[in-house]
Amino acid sequence: YVDSIISGMSLGLILSVFGRYGVVYPMLIAALGILSSLVAMVFVRAKNPYTALRNGLFGASIIFAVLAFVTTYLLLNDLNPFYAILVGLVDGVIIGLSTEYFTSHQRNPARKIAEAAETGAATNILEGFSIGMLSTVIPIIATAVAMVLAFEFANFYGVALAAIGMLSTLGISLSTDCYGPVADNAAGISEMAELGSEIRKRTEELDAVGNTTAAMGKGFAIGSAAITALALIFTFVKRAEALNITMNMSLTSPYLMAGLFIGGMLPFVFSALTLGAVSRAAEKMANEVHRQFKEYKILEGKGKPDYDRCVRIATKGALREMVVPSLFAVIVPVVVGVWRIEALVGLLAGATATGFLLAIFLANAGGVWDNAKKYIEEGNLGGKGSDAHKAAVIGDTVGDPCKDTAGPSLNILIKLMSIVSLVFLPLFISFALV
Repeated sequence: YVDSIISGMSLGLILSVFGRYGVVYPMLIAALGILSSLVAMVFVRAKNPYTALRNGLFGASIIFAVLAFVTTYLLLNDLNPFYAILVGLVDGVIIGLSTEYFTSHQRNPARKIAEAAETGAATNILEGFSIGMLSTVIPIIATAVAMVLAFEFANFYGVALAAIGMLSTLGISLSTDCYGPVADNAAGISEMAELGSEIRKRTEELDAVGNTTAAMGKGFAIGSAAITALALIFTFVKRAEALNITMNMSLTSPYLMAGLFIGGMLPFVFSALTLGAVSRAAEKMANEVHRQFKEYKILEGKGKPDYDRCVRIATKGALREMVVPSLFAVIVPVVVGVWRIEALVGLLAGATATGFLLAIFLANAGGVWDNAKKYIEEGNLGGKGSDAHKAAVIGDTVGDPCKDTAGPSLNILIKLMSIVSLVFLPLFISFALV
């Protein structure tokens, strides 16, 4: 959210639109979004959890649209910025609804994956890959249209405002995202404590809803990251032009195309690093658990497990394994920028395009694998313990690092590279062969 606000304020300053109000306006709009989310809490009341969360999202969006209209009219006396914000707001709602459809255990995609699990884990995983790839269509088209319309309404400034508009209901979308792990832990506690069947049924239903809301939150974050990254690229280019730097931005430029190819590769390498980190940490954890069962004779009731050691393995592994991906995201744009500024612009564009696609695919595929398992656990297709359930558990295990690690981290990658490029622009001007 901060990235999009910075982008809007920077473009308002560089393009000199609406004078000093062009710089203040993005922060004011963000403040209205917070207020709208607080007021919309009264709409989150319904027997169906999906309905309650949808009501909150729609309520916040409508309240924000009204407040943004009044503020824009009174402050700027020009409604084009409001239209750009509205485009981003609608784009966010479309992405949220699309994510709900593709990940909800009440919808056909999750049920198709559950049915595929009847013939084994391989078909379950293949069907999940298929659904995940298909789920990129609506968000990509909606975001592409939003970018074009926002540009038509208010130039590059409008693109940054569209990102702010999409995140204006962050209070609601973030709370629904946070709801997911809370419901997940509640379901786990009720099962481990062997509570009554009615309680476990309710917590598992809430857990299934939580998987979808978490995916919706990730969808908002991914979509806004793409638009914000594009706005930051515009900011970078305009800042370079303001410093009298001439760049060949044509697709016939070999430097631009080289950067485009390298940038398109980066999200895949970054995802490989994060997924590999999860795999290595999980292997260490599994070995430690096996060691404790063997040495402490836990199953025989003769010893107690060492939880602290397991926690240390997870936390140390997470911190250690993130060093290389973090440096990767900072060093690559600096190296390319020193080589050629046109190549850096191509790098940022390529990383944004493939990172957006890959992030949506990983987040939605992971969410729908999880809810396919939940659908079977409700008693469908043989229920818990069946062969279909065992296959679905494998699919869910594959999906967890996709939706919880690799997918969300790509948002940070594409925005961080743009921010780093903007900060180090004076260095690039000194070294690049312009």
